[in-house]
Amino acid sequence: MAVKTIIDTVSMLRGALDRGQGVKYKRLAEAMEKGILDGAIGAGSKLPPHRILSDNLGVTIGTVSRAYGELERLGLVVARVGDGTFVRQRGMERKRDEGFRNFVDEPRECFDMSRNMNIPGQEVAYFARSLHALGSDPQILRDMNLYTPDVGLPRYRAAGARWLAQSHFNPGPDQVICVNGGQHGLLCTLLALLRPGDTLVTEHLTYPGLITVARMLGIRLVGIDMDEEGIIPARVDEACRSHRVSAVYCTPTLQNPSTSVLSVQRREALVAVCREHNLLIIEDEAHGVLMEDRPPPLCYFAPERTILISSMSKAVSAGLRVGYLHAPAALVSRVAAAVRSSCWMATPMTLEIATSWIEGGIAQDLLRQQVSEITRRKSKVVDLLAGLQYRTHPNCPHFWIEVPEPWRASEIEAELKHSGYLVATAELFAVGHGAVPQFIRASVCNTSNDDALLREGFRAICAVLGQGGERFT
Repeated sequence: MAVKTIIDTVSMLRGALDRGQGVKYKRLAEAMEKGILDGAIGAGSKLPPHRILSDNLGVTIGTVSRAYGELERLGLVVARVGDGTFVRQRGMERKRDEGFRNFVDEPRECFDMSRNMNIPGQEVAYFARSLHALGSDPQILRDMNLYTPDVGLPRYRAAGARWLAQSHFNPGPDQVICVNGGQHGLLCTLLALLRPGDTLVTEHLTYPGLITVARMLGIRLVGIDMDEEGIIPARVDEACRSHRVSAVYCTPTLQNPSTSVLSVQRREALVAVCREHNLLIIEDEAHGVLMEDRPPPLCYFAPERTILISSMSKAVSAGLRVGYLHAPAALVSRVAAAVRSSCWMATPMTLEIATSWIEGGIAQDLLRQQVSEITRRKSKVVDLLAGLQYRTHPNCPHFWIEVPEPWRASEIEAELKHSGYLVATAELFAVGHGAVPQFIRASVCNTSNDDALLREGFRAICAVLGQGGERFT
C-alpha cells in the first residue's frame, strides 16, 4: 500500500474514532466500509498492516483485527495468508472464498482435471431398462407417488444397509436413513446434531462441501494437522483442550485431497480420543467405497457416537442422487427430522432405481467397473509424473502433486487454465487461515473417454511443473 494511501486511510479512521460513538472496532469497520463503497479505498487496495494501523491510531491490534474481520464478514475484503488484507475485487478471491461449486459452472472449453466425478459407463443403459420396468409396474408407480417415511421405505433402508456393509461391518436397516446424496446427508447431520456456534474439528484440508455448509449454518471449523496416514488423534486431543469441541468430521478412507487411509490402530486411537471428550464422529465414505478391502469404518469401533455418510455418486451414478446414513439408534429420529425439514423425504423414484440396482447386483457391477476404469486411466498417465513428488492410492481417482519451490500452486493453476486445463489447488480444501501446502490435485475422472486428451492434460501439468522457472519469469 502506498505511503500516501496509508496516511489518507489513517487520517480518515482517526476522524471516525474521534467523532463516532460505540465500540472502537465497529467505528473503524463502519468508516472503512464507507470508504470502500464510496471508492475512497479502491478495489484491490491493500489495507494497512494490523500493527501499523494499531500504532498510528493508538488502538490495540485486537481492535484492528476485529474491524478487519467485520469487513471480511460483510464480503468487502479478502484476507490472504502471508500477503495481507485486500479490498475485494473480481478475480482476487481465494478458492476457499468462492464456495463449493458444481463442475458445470466451469468454462466448457477447458479440459477438467479438477473434479472427482463418476466416470460414465453402462449406467445409461441400466437407467433405460429400469425406467421401462418401473413403467410396467402399476403398484410401484402408485407407491412412488405417495409420501414415504422420512427415513425411507423398509426396502430402501434394507438396500442401503447392503450398500454400507463391508468387512466386519453389517449394519441393520433400522439404523439406515435414506437421503438425496452425500451432501444432503451431511447437511441433515449438521442440522440435526450441531447448533450455530458449535465447534467442529476436521482435517486441515477437508471436503469443500463441508466448509460451505458449515459457514451457512454458523458452525465453526477448526483444522487439525495431518500426516501421511491422515488426521492425528493427538492433535484432536489438543484441540479439545483449547476449544469447546462438539464433533469430529473426517474421511478415514481415501481422504480428499491427500489420498491417505487411516490404519486400524489410528482409527482406534481417534475413537479413544473422541470417547474421552464425548465427541460426535461424522465419517465421510464418499470415496471410501472405491477402495477394495478397506479397513472397517469408524462406526464399527464407535457405533454409539458415529454417523457414517455414504452415497452412490462416485461409484455408480452422479445423477442418481442417492445416499445413505448410518446413525446410532438414539440419533435416528433426530436426523430423520432434519430430512423431513429439508425435503420431507428422499426422492422415491431414484431410491426405487437404486434399490433395484443394489438388489440385482447392478450397483456392485458398476462399482467394479468404476474402480477398473480409474486404474486403467491412471496407468495411462503415471509414467508422465516421473520425477515429480506426488501421492495417490491404487483406487483413488486423483494424484496429489507437490508444487516445487519457489512456485506457488495458484501460479501453476493459472498457467494451466490459460492453456485450457483445470486442476484444483490446496486452497479449495483449506480450513482456517493457516499456511496452505503447495499442492495441486489432478483427477483422471472426467467425462471424456479420450485417452490421448487425458495424456495431453497430464503432460501439460508435468511441463509446467518441470519448467516453472522458465514459464513464470
